[in-house]
Amino acid sequence: MKNPHSPLSSGLRSWLGLVVILGPVLLVSMDGSILFLAMPRISQALDPTADQALWILDVYGFAVGSLLIAFGNLGDRYGRLRLLMIGATVFGAGSIGAALAPNPELLIAFRVLMGVAGATLLPSALAVLSELFPDARRRAQAIGIFAAAFAAGFAIGPVVGGVLLERFWWGSVFLINLPVIAVFVLAAPVLLREVRTTRPGRVDALSVVTSAAGLLLTIYGLKHVAAQGVSAAPVLTTAAGAALVTWFVRRQRHLDHPLIDFSLFRDRVFTIAIITGLLPLAAWSAAAYLAGIYLQSVRGLTVLDAALLALPGAVVLTVMCVVTPVIVQRVGKRAVLVLAHFSVAAGLALLLPVTVSGGTGWYIASTVVAGVGYGISFSVVADTAVAAVPPERAGAAGAIAETSNEIGNALGIALLGSLAALIFRLLGPDAAPTLGATLDLPGLAPATVHDAKTAFTTGLRAAAGVAVLLHVALGAAALRLLPRAAPAVAEPDLSEVR
Repeated sequence: MKNPHSPLSSGLRSWLGLVVILGPVLLVSMDGSILFLAMPRISQALDPTADQALWILDVYGFAVGSLLIAFGNLGDRYGRLRLLMIGATVFGAGSIGAALAPNPELLIAFRVLMGVAGATLLPSALAVLSELFPDARRRAQAIGIFAAAFAAGFAIGPVVGGVLLERFWWGSVFLINLPVIAVFVLAAPVLLREVRTTRPGRVDALSVVTSAAGLLLTIYGLKHVAAQGVSAAPVLTTAAGAALVTWFVRRQRHLDHPLIDFSLFRDRVFTIAIITGLLPLAAWSAAAYLAGIYLQSVRGLTVLDAALLALPGAVVLTVMCVVTPVIVQRVGKRAVLVLAHFSVAAGLALLLPVTVSGGTGWYIASTVVAGVGYGISFSVVADTAVAAVPPERAGAAGAIAETSNEIGNALGIALLGSLAALIFRLLGPDAAPTLGATLDLPGLAPATVHDAKTAFTTGLRAAAGVAVLLHVALGAAALRLLPRAAPAVAEPDLSEVR
């Protein structure tokens, strides 16, 4: 009888286990972007308000980002595989609920449930992967594949959504999750082993609640102002959210075992790396969402044609994830981080010439050029953040880097999307709060249709312009503040990185 722990069987188990893990990873990242092209269909079916439409898109990312570190700690204490199994099951249930939701409120609720489940999957998947590959070289290869899959999920989400919507109703973008979840639930207990690590302290529940509530209240207030104008309620809501976030930060500084170790941000390399994880994702999500509406509702393309136009940028993004480590070895992380921000800025600047009557070529060029920077940010941020701190703090650094990606994805739609909504409200024909709702009104005069499309296109350009300025500023900061050659550091224990 063959020894089940022989090198051959162990190696086969490791690579099969990696394939199984990549399924949920792909779903979690893909579900952060799959609705970008689906929103016009969802808006027609469920008739959400302007702020409800934004919540449908980004509440998932907020739920994932707010809970990543907390669930990382819970997995350490109670077992990663157990948390993976629970999370995958809940993710599948949330997907079914979202697909069948009869109104915007329930769809938002099920998106929250999916986000909570998604927050259990990412850190646990990476920890289980580290158990599968105890050899440092193989583990590095596996983590590279993991990062590329995560990036590919974000990139192909709109494409997959477009293909599905060409043939099925809008709920199919959620039901596509079920076969992957079923394979994982059946195969994971066979191929994966339980992983626990010994960590002192407990998860501070109050920190989890205040961070999530503060973030959600702040963004809700900003969205409400963008969609409906300034009034007392959203201003107070924003102030309350900001106060909770401030209190959360102060509380972390006095805890023996904080959820986020803010002292890490004293290192400028670490700080710029984390911002690089957040800002490009914010720009990418906002641009993808707004451009999806532009291509369908302004330019009149089918959802499949819009999805295919996003494909070149998705390919560039994924390729850059794979080749960035090689580029880093040749030119260093400083040059690569600077290149990331200026590439995104250049790509987004190509959206500025789009008009109601033309702009698809500019859009394709934008996704290709910006895809270089997006791919770099996916690939290099976690490694840069971990290398910037002592090895014993690698786990905390990796968790913060992962969280910055998710929060950036949600913030882009929340803030830049709200900016576009505000401009549409100010410049549009004042017939309805969104472009989709305006175009659905019966008996619209051609001049009103043109005014609505022009107002939306102006909002798209404004959001792109703000993102360009932010990336130019951060690229200049990286050029000025990052050292030309970082000192050699000991290789961190990647099994601790969440």
